[in-house]
Amino acid sequence: MEDRNLANSGIEWIDYIFNFCVRLLYDVGGHIGITYEEINVWLFVVIWPLLSLIMFAEIVRLRLKISDQNK
Repeated sequence: MEDRNLANSGIEWIDYIFNFCVRLLYDVGGHIGITYEEINVWLFVVIWPLLSLIMFAEIVRLRLKISDQNK
C-alpha cells in the first residue's frame, strides 16, 4: 500500500488515527494472507458483533448475580 492520506475529514487527529488503522489492517492482512476488505469484514461483521453479544450476556449474568446477592 502506498503511503498516502486516506482520510480527509479535516480534523487532523481523526485523519491520523484513521490512516494508522487502515495501514495496520493492510499490514495485518498481508501477513495473514487476506485482503483489507476481508479483514474488515471479519472484524466488523463477525468478531465485533460476536464480542458485543458475549459482553452483553456477561453484563446480564453479573447483574442477575448482584441482584440475587442483594435479596
